[in-house]
Amino acid sequence: MDIKKLTVSSSPHLHSGDTVRQAMLLVLVALAPAALFAVYHFGWYVLAILLTGTISAVLAETALLRLMKKPLTIVLDGSAALTGLLLALNVPAGAPLWMVAIGAFMAIAIGKHVFGGLGYNPFNPALVGRAILVSSWPAHMTAWVGPGLISSATPLAMQRAGEAVPPYLDLFLGLKAGSLGEVSVFLLLLGGIFLICKKVIDWKIPGAYLATVALMTWVLPARGQVGFFAGDPLMHVLSGGLVLGAFFMATDWVTSPVTKLGRIVMGLGAGIITAVIRLYGGLPEGVTFAILIMNGLTPLIDRYTMGRRFGAR
Repeated sequence: MDIKKLTVSSSPHLHSGDTVRQAMLLVLVALAPAALFAVYHFGWYVLAILLTGTISAVLAETALLRLMKKPLTIVLDGSAALTGLLLALNVPAGAPLWMVAIGAFMAIAIGKHVFGGLGYNPFNPALVGRAILVSSWPAHMTAWVGPGLISSATPLAMQRAGEAVPPYLDLFLGLKAGSLGEVSVFLLLLGGIFLICKKVIDWKIPGAYLATVALMTWVLPARGQVGFFAGDPLMHVLSGGLVLGAFFMATDWVTSPVTKLGRIVMGLGAGIITAVIRLYGGLPEGVTFAILIMNGLTPLIDRYTMGRRFGAR
């Protein structure tokens, strides 16, 4: 994958004078309110998680660049810091710091530099790191807590167990248990809209993603249920990591399709996989694996949605 895709082609809405560093800074700014709310909601330990993830990713990037004898100026593009922050936002509030540091290192080393560095990675690095943590330490990655780090089930787990789910307003504002970056849908939406207005991301992927999950979870009966059109789509949209994934990870320039139609296909595919996992899978959440699967299909999507030049076969 050519680095030009990262800087120009995959984000045609950006002006040619914009740089990767400026875009990464805007994404960090967009994530800041949700990250600060997580500190307020869960407690000061969360700040240590956020700093551990971010600093570990930057240190891993620096060490790997030095090992490969590449210029350290690449660290300044902000991509490593963003990967570390996203990884930290994808863990529970009580996650041990050593695990967060390992996840950040894996995200940079395996998710990014194994494939050649920024612009060449086929999968979102932060989600690669999260997938490794879920596979390696599932107990830590599913130890959900609420305010004060008191053990509590997530809304999706409550819904699957047949328990009462918090009201929609609480889900929207973030008064619930979950990973650091999935609690405040309100602030995540503000950040996503900010990025769309700044033309850093396109609305097509998050729009198609959210709409597909809402439609499928409304139409299809969940496991153990009967009857169609009886689901709770709003609960599914406001719960889990859907909004975080739709706006901040599925839209990653390198790992998402270049074409307009391809972005819609990306959102549709991720939405279908997420809904199927949530309704019928063994886990109540499916955002991580849905986006990673669609990342792997991105070259194929681009190939079949790329318009032909006039006069060319």
